[in-house]
Parts: sequence; C-alpha cells; structure tokens
Amino acid sequence: MASAGDPATGSGELDAEFAETVRGTGASVGALYLLAPDERLLCLDVLCGAPAEFAAPWATISMAAPAPVAVAVREQRVVWVGSQEEMARSYPRTAMVLPYPLALVAAPVTGARRWGALLLMWPATRPPYMTGRERGHIASRCGRLARLLEEAVEHGRSPADDDRPRVVPATTGRRPASPVMAAADFAERLPGGSCAVDLEGRFTYLSSGACDLLGREAGRLLGTLPWQSLRWLDEPTYEDRYRAAVISREPVSFTACRPPDRWLEFHLYPDASGISVRIVPRGAQPPPVPGSRRSASTVAPARAGQLYQLTHLAAALTEVVGVQDVIALVADQIMPAFGAQGLVLSTADAGRLRITGYRGYAPHTIERLDGLPLDTDFTPAGHVLDSGIPTFFSDPEEMRRVYPEASQTSGKQAWAFLPLIVSGRPVGCCVLSYGAPHVFPSEERAVMTSLAGLIAQALDRARLYDTKHELAHGLQQALLPRTLPQINGLRVAARYLPATRGMDIGGDFYDLIRLGDAAAAAVIGDVQGHNVAAAALMGQVRTGVHAHATLGTAPDQVLYGTNRLLTDLGPDLFTSCLYAHLDFARRSVTLASAGHPPPLLRLPDGDTRPVDVPPGPLLGIDNDAVFPLTEIPLTPGLMLAFYTDGLVEAPGVDLDDSIAHLAHHLAGADDRDLDVLVDDLLRKASATEQRRDDIALLVLHHEPGR
Repeated sequence: MASAGDPATGSGELDAEFAETVRGTGASVGALYLLAPDERLLCLDVLCGAPAEFAAPWATISMAAPAPVAVAVREQRVVWVGSQEEMARSYPRTAMVLPYPLALVAAPVTGARRWGALLLMWPATRPPYMTGRERGHIASRCGRLARLLEEAVEHGRSPADDDRPRVVPATTGRRPASPVMAAADFAERLPGGSCAVDLEGRFTYLSSGACDLLGREAGRLLGTLPWQSLRWLDEPTYEDRYRAAVISREPVSFTACRPPDRWLEFHLYPDASGISVRIVPRGAQPPPVPGSRRSASTVAPARAGQLYQLTHLAAALTEVVGVQDVIALVADQIMPAFGAQGLVLSTADAGRLRITGYRGYAPHTIERLDGLPLDTDFTPAGHVLDSGIPTFFSDPEEMRRVYPEASQTSGKQAWAFLPLIVSGRPVGCCVLSYGAPHVFPSEERAVMTSLAGLIAQALDRARLYDTKHELAHGLQQALLPRTLPQINGLRVAARYLPATRGMDIGGDFYDLIRLGDAAAAAVIGDVQGHNVAAAALMGQVRTGVHAHATLGTAPDQVLYGTNRLLTDLGPDLFTSCLYAHLDFARRSVTLASAGHPPPLLRLPDGDTRPVDVPPGPLLGIDNDAVFPLTEIPLTPGLMLAFYTDGLVEAPGVDLDDSIAHLAHHLAGADDRDLDVLVDDLLRKASATEQRRDDIALLVLHHEPGR
C-alpha cells in the first residue's frame, strides 16, 4: 500500500499544495473533499491537523446535505461560518458533530469541472469575518488544487487515492516527533513539564513527576492512548475534552480521580504539533491559561467517538425522504461507519421478506433471498424480525451451527442482523455483513441496536411518504396534458419540473387549447402548495379554464368564470393564472392575468421584453374580481414564453431582475428547435438543480404556413 503523499500514487504534489494551503491560511485543521464519480457524494480525500478518526462522521457527505462543503460545491460559492453560534443556526447537523468554538470556510475546488471542496477550520480566537484578501487567497489556492487534479487525470493517474483519507502534516516532509523532540516541544510550550500527547492522543513524552502522579512507568505509557492504558480515564468526558482541545485549539481543563481517592487536575494546551498536558493534584495552583477567552467546559460530554457518529447519523436519518434515500444513507454512511462490506435492507410484506435495497451482494444472491417467508431457515432475518432481538455472527462457523445454508449463499464471513421495530410493530430487517470474520464488542452492538431503531423510524416515514407521493404524482400526471395539440402556424414546447424538496409535486400547470381552425388558447397557472390538495385543485382549475375557453369566451370572462368556480368551492388555496387567446385571423393576442408573472415577448428582430399585462387578483379570493385585458399584435416570427414563479424566484434576488435575466437568455436563444430552447432556458436559470418550487414553462412560436 502506498503511503500518503507517495509520488507513485499521483498524490504527492496535491498533498504538498494542500498542506501549504493549510499552513499559509493559518488554519488549524484542513480537509479536501472530492466528488465521487456519480457526483452524489463528497468523499474526504486528504486531512491535515486532526486524526482520521475525528473525521469519521463526515468522511462522506451527500451532495444534497445541508452541510457547508456540500453547499459550497452545489452552489459554487464560498461558505463562511464565523462562530459556533452561527454554525448551530445555519448548519445544525454539522454543529452536532463539531460542538466546539471554531470558525470555518468551505470553498469550491473547480477548474474545467467540479472537483470538490476545500474545508479550513480556525480556533474561535480569530476574527469572525473574512477579508477580501483572504477570500482571494483561498480562491487562488482552490484553483491550484483543481489544476493539480486535472494534471493527474491528464497523465493517467487517479486524482484520489484508494487509501483515503490520507493524513498529512501542515508542513510536508516533517518527521513524526521522537520522545526526545516531543519533550523539547513540551518544554517550549509550558514552564516545567508534565507530559505530551500527539494529535492522535498517544503519549509521546512523560516526566518522572507525571509517572508518579499517574502511577505507571513511562515505558508502559508511551505510544498508548490515556483512556486505554489508564482505565480510570476511560470515561467519555475525558476523551471529549481531548477532542475539544484538538478541534478548538484552546486550553481545556478537567478533573479525574485516580483510585482509590486521589484527585488530579489535567490542563491541556494544544497547538498544531500536539498537546502539552499539565497534571497537578487537586488544590494545587494550576498554571495560567494564556489568551483563553472561553472555557471548553461548556462542551457537552458524550462518548466521543461512536456517540458523535451516532448523533450525526441520527440527524441525517431525520432528513431522508423516500425509501431509496434511506437505503442510500445506510449504504453511504452507516456501512463505512462500522466497516461493513455488505448491506441488505428488507421489509415485511404479507408474511414475506421483500428486499428494498442492497449493496455488496451479487444480483443472483439477492434473487434467492428476496421474497422468502418470515419463518425461513435460509436466513436469520425472519426470526430476528419476529423476535425483535438483534443477532450477531462473528464468523461462518457461528452462522453454520444455526443456519447451515446461509453462509454458503452470500459468501460473507460475519453478520449483524438488526430488527427494525416501530412501536412494537415490525417494519423490516437491516443486515450488515463483512468479508472477513468480525468480532462485535458489546459497545458496538449497543450502537448498532440504537441505530436500528432510528433506521426503523426513518424507513417507516419513508414508506408512508412514497405511498403519498405515488398517489399525488399519479394524480398530477393524469391531470397535466400528455401531449399538446398540433396547431397550424404554431410551434410549441413545454416542460414541467417538480420541486426537489417536499412532496416533489405541486400545482403548476399549463395547457394549449385548439379553438377551431383560426384560434387557440394558451394557459399557465400556479396553485398554492405542494401536496395532494394542490394537485387536485390544479385539475379543477385546468378543467374550469378549458370548459370556459371552448365556449369561445373572452380571456377576462374565462378567468372570471373560473374564479367564481373556485370561490364557490372554497378550497382555502389561491391560484395565479395567465390566459392568452391567439386569433390567427385577426393576427392578435389577447391576454388576461390573475396575479401571474408577465409573459415574455420576443419579436422577430430579437428584441425581448416582458409584456405589460395588468394583473387582477388571484383566483379564489374575490367573487366579483375583474381581470383587465391586454392586446398585442400576432406578427410572424413572434415568440411568447409563459412560466411560473418557480423559474424566476430566488432568495435575495429581485423578481424584476430575475425576469429581465430570463428575457436576456430568451433573446439569445436558438429557436430552430423549441425543445432545445426550453431546456436551455431551464439550465441557464439553474432550474435543473435544487428547486424549492415546481416550474412550468410553455413557449409558443408563430410561424404562418407551418
């Protein structure tokens, strides 16, 4: 296996540049995340200033996650978090696994393509803002990292090492400190010495006084973790104080009792090379804390390693939506957290086990396991689900004694069968498997069992969501036009995009109605909400508009009649609507609006602007509302674009500016293929990425003689 920074792996130059970036920015911790090939995940590739164990909860981050690095890549912008309070407010899930006073920045690493993100962290003692010079320096460094990644690909090297994450020192080429050098560093940090630990938490130096107080010889402690070699320090609180010192780079203190009754005070002084620890009997005068503005004693104690990870995963499980989201989270984050190589997630359905997702198994194996009865002896999953008791097999021999066929089927060597139970009701079974024998300590079993309860809750919610979504989505698809009619002299293209958040459905709609041989009507609308009620009301509005339009009613009367229908129904949801009547004989377009964004008009010479259509009130508010008419000439080559507000509304952006931006894109768009034009408009408006609202877009191009 190549070591970190080995030129043979193609990572040496990248690691050196990354380390120089961390050093040059004065950051205490740095991390470089790279996009996975499918661009669904960000994977931690290189780490500096902290041990790899610390990064386990965020070694992989979903691109859809509300985390600074994901936002930086997704939105291609620098994300600055200046304090712990701002972190808790803006990124609560990240704050759960970083409950320390700090500041951080996440910046996109982008060149010819998106590569990932650079994450830098500083102690909270730095100013809670970034200067323009700092932003420019970080952007420049990100550009260099992107170029190195691209050069690696050009030379046929993988930009990422399989042995990730690699941990590099802040200054490349520095050798690990020997006990003698660690003692010298310690002497420089504190007047008089006690002991020193490296950033991994292992003893690198102990004075004779420290050995006396700890009750052990130096030879038995050097190179060990304090909470492993000194069992009386094996408490979550003590390990957490060490983590607080490493992450915050601020002095930390705590008190511990050495059996039977000797109380000791520990004062930790961290920097980029390690931690100097001063140990004194309780009651002695502790050394001064230089420059400490806050105490890390406010950090809540927890099982520092696994419980932070459990908290992180629990928070992630609260944000998943559908069943496939649950499967992806378990595969991408929970499997790596426990070092598993295989996953099978099954649900109980009509007395059988139905596999809803898997990883690390051959398809033919899954075919044999799918649909087995709950009382089968082919796998323990059914019995585990029936009893509600998790079962662990450390090696094939254990499995073979009870289930002789199971181990031969999958080829795995160790298994954890976790029942998924919600309020006493079995939901399914989660199986984590290993390619080699694996011992399950009691602590790991407890964490897995706790996590299974959270997975069960998430899976149960996800199944309910999927059921509702399928119902609403089917209803919406049935109500939207499957195809638009062919109308002489008119080219047409339309798109509907659901929101990427929430129920993934909405009330946006469009329609094109043939009104004889010499006329047509175009309509677009937006029903408030993103649920079944919105989709159902959308169908009622579309039907009402269609019924009034086919009678040859004027646009204002079409909206008037539809408005009366909605006020009579009293749906408690409001609807915007824009109706256009195209008269090919009179060569005119007559429009009426019920609170809808104005259409865009592109003339044959390319001049593009919003049409000034005085809006009436939204439908469903005022029974006697009036909807003013606007008439424009229907000239050959004229193009009209109708859209809903999801295409132009964005947080912090003026609506008029967004409409002008869309008009600018429409003016320069190639109109030879309207389907390509529509897709281009959606892409340039960033509508193909994360959307808070659904979008409907309808484009008409008048070409007489077609």
